[in-house]
Amino acid sequence: MGGSDARALSRSLLDLCRMRKLTIATAESCTGGLVAGALTDIPGSSDVIDRGFVTYSNDAKRAMLGVEASTLANFGAVSKETATAMAVGALERAGVDLAVAITGIAGPGGATPGKPVGLVHFAVAARDGRIVHREHRFGAIGRTAVRQRSVVEALRMLMDLARGPKAQPKPRRATAATRLRPRVTRSPRRHAAKRRTPRSPRG
Repeated sequence: MGGSDARALSRSLLDLCRMRKLTIATAESCTGGLVAGALTDIPGSSDVIDRGFVTYSNDAKRAMLGVEASTLANFGAVSKETATAMAVGALERAGVDLAVAITGIAGPGGATPGKPVGLVHFAVAARDGRIVHREHRFGAIGRTAVRQRSVVEALRMLMDLARGPKAQPKPRRATAATRLRPRVTRSPRRHAAKRRTPRSPRG
């Protein structure tokens, strides 16, 4: 079930990014490259996927993604702060439009006080400055299940970020995706126009 979800999400995400000319990098710890694997399993993914960082150790997070040693020491590898630093690092090092980072405890071991098995931190970052973090506590559902669910969550977060109004760098044509947002984008402009029009004839 998780595999089919990941495949469907991967296809949708690649189609959306291709339409909006967005590129992606991944930074993975507990998933060990499964997100990059799910995306690159789809034919034609090379025009969207730039690279994937598998940074399992703290040394790798520092060397490959530029995560500060102080961040890892103060908050730990499995934390909001580290996940966010990983996503931003991947975005900057790869020069892409969108990046996702995952760090967690897949189990069966590795739990510490306050950080149980199944705790996973996710972060996505966009070139326009948007950063979103989520924490999930999947529980001790088994290593494979934690990793599979993490892949699906990472793909969903990338999808949300790719849909965002600022995520399209140079929209040339109106697409189905951009037409879905007229209520949000046009209504404030109409109100603004109504307020301005009475003033201009007077002045």
